[in-house]
Amino acid sequence: MAKWQYSKGLHDIGHGCFAYLQPDGGWGWSNAGLITDGEASLLVDTLFDLKLTADMLKTMRDAVPQAKHIGTLVNTHANGDHTFGNELVKGAKIIASNGTNDEFSHVTPAAFKTIMDNVHQFGKAGEFVLECFRPFDFSGITLTPPDETFSGEMEVTVGSKKVRLIEVGPAHTKGDTLVYVPSEKILYTGDILFHGGTPISWAGPMSNWVKALDKILELDVDIVVPGHGGIADKGAVRDMRGYLTFVTDETRKRYDKGMSVIEAAFDIALGDYAHWGDAERLMVNVQTLYDDFSGHQGGRDPIPYFEHMKALREKLDRDCATGACGHKH
Repeated sequence: MAKWQYSKGLHDIGHGCFAYLQPDGGWGWSNAGLITDGEASLLVDTLFDLKLTADMLKTMRDAVPQAKHIGTLVNTHANGDHTFGNELVKGAKIIASNGTNDEFSHVTPAAFKTIMDNVHQFGKAGEFVLECFRPFDFSGITLTPPDETFSGEMEVTVGSKKVRLIEVGPAHTKGDTLVYVPSEKILYTGDILFHGGTPISWAGPMSNWVKALDKILELDVDIVVPGHGGIADKGAVRDMRGYLTFVTDETRKRYDKGMSVIEAAFDIALGDYAHWGDAERLMVNVQTLYDDFSGHQGGRDPIPYFEHMKALREKLDRDCATGACGHKH
């Protein structure tokens, strides 16, 4: 997909569909989408804070007349970098899956702000949280949840255009949803696809995420807008499927040997995946897989893992600097 520039801002992908991209796609730098037909419009996700979302909406309104009055907002999942700007989409009906709705208030803007204002209390974990999320302003945000929820699949119309909402979670989160425009062969994946960056499985099971990617591969799709990273095609979906199956296999070997989660994450050589952005997310993926293998149910506090991810990032950087990471440069 060389014709798609990975640059900040609004990209016209044809047929009244648009992608709003935020390089470099790392922690918090998410994408959004806009689907239009006639006078109607549907927004796919908002951004991590009010300023970023306001800038995006102004860009859309200046370029696309239908964006002046957005009728529907779909949240692909509950993470703040896809929902914290919801309050700015005045008058829109907000739709999300039941799983997304269930998780919507798990980590609120106020909680993010409290953590960011008191990172010294969290030691090395706090240092890495600050490193990841320093660019974002969590003040003054009113969490704005969905008005309407669904499970499984739902069809909405934008003008005369049919849009399918397909729930594929739990995977990245509890309620991940794909937004599919069949007539245009365009798909907005939310964080079911990271393109050029390392996925992170907060919920799992990982096997369900692989199934979600298989579902995408079965769809008649030419253009894929990921939750993070540049506009892609199915090649990026296959690449990420390869990562998830590789990490699953490597983690299983270490689980069966009785290694701890931290030992396993530090022991896995990522090879060609080591150059993907935010490779330290392997730590959370290994934990999720250990939970899958052991039958552990229920979420874990994410904050402690930021300390381990910081240490793993430092190790991976050292390994890649010395050629020990296995990536073929």
